[in-house]
Amino acid sequence: MELIKQNSQIQIIKSLLVIFLGSVLLAISAKIKMPFYPVPMTMQTFVVFLIGMTYGWRLALFTLLAYLFEGALGLPVFAKGGGLAYLIGPTAGYLYGMFFASIVIGMLSQKGFSNSYVLCLIALIIGSIIIFALGVGYLGSIIGYDKAITAGLMPFIPSELFKIALAVAIIPSLSKNFK
Repeated sequence: MELIKQNSQIQIIKSLLVIFLGSVLLAISAKIKMPFYPVPMTMQTFVVFLIGMTYGWRLALFTLLAYLFEGALGLPVFAKGGGLAYLIGPTAGYLYGMFFASIVIGMLSQKGFSNSYVLCLIALIIGSIIIFALGVGYLGSIIGYDKAITAGLMPFIPSELFKIALAVAIIPSLSKNFK
């Protein structure tokens, strides 16, 4: 009985460490801007893809929840800082989109989508659609949908396709090597 209790405590500690490390990776990925056409690119959605595909839906949920909570507390984890204003500001929809996308990607990963290049591509496209649907939808309610599509979607399509391709190139190979 004592061994079972000890093993569950070790598992909880491991899970908390994985969640913390994932939220740190998200914060770092939000701060790094890489030159890309037509707009600079962060690797934030790429990290969301990796978290969803490697953590599974439960750990992905808690990792993104921790990330959003850290930002709400005022920690500078978002692209330009932190605070509650980010969770209701123009980019809030993208943040919530990443939360829901990580869960859906995690669920698909647990159904084997991380083992195949084609299925991984499908999962990440679905995740990206969720992120941009919520992001552009919320942004559109603030600035108008035409402007939101023009400013909050179209310039980001090339970099998003690049991040999806990069993740698809990495994830199934990792999945095959670590199982």
